[in-house]
Amino acid sequence: MSTLSPYLFFDGDCAPAMQFYERTLGGRMIMMMRHGDAPPDPQHPVQDPERVMHAQLELEGQTLMASDWMAGQAFPGRSGMNLSLVYPSAERARAIFDALAVGGDVRMPFGPTFWAAGFGMLTDRYGTPWMVGGGEPAGGANCDSA
Repeated sequence: MSTLSPYLFFDGDCAPAMQFYERTLGGRMIMMMRHGDAPPDPQHPVQDPERVMHAQLELEGQTLMASDWMAGQAFPGRSGMNLSLVYPSAERARAIFDALAVGGDVRMPFGPTFWAAGFGMLTDRYGTPWMVGGGEPAGGANCDSA
């Protein structure tokens, strides 16, 4: 069995972002290693010992991993992707959406859709794009199975 886990890159703010996700999403930080924690390597000297080399957050049996982009290299940002969170209830989804939205940019306000009782899209204060939804739509979903 394989595992598919998102891996995010940040531009020097990986630690506060992952700590925010830990608090907001109710996860548990498994690891946060900084470049300064690695054994010295004369061929690859550490440029910024405080940048995160690898962070791993456990979320209800799933894993979100991240690190800071290499110091001295232009950070390419994030595009063409979203992290999607789906909850059993629209109330829980709304609470998470609202928490992630603080200091961020709401791209689609949270509200009812034909596929979910509540759904919204945002980019959080750390630049991570999210889609958050939950609950059955009024009248039930009208989706054909393939």
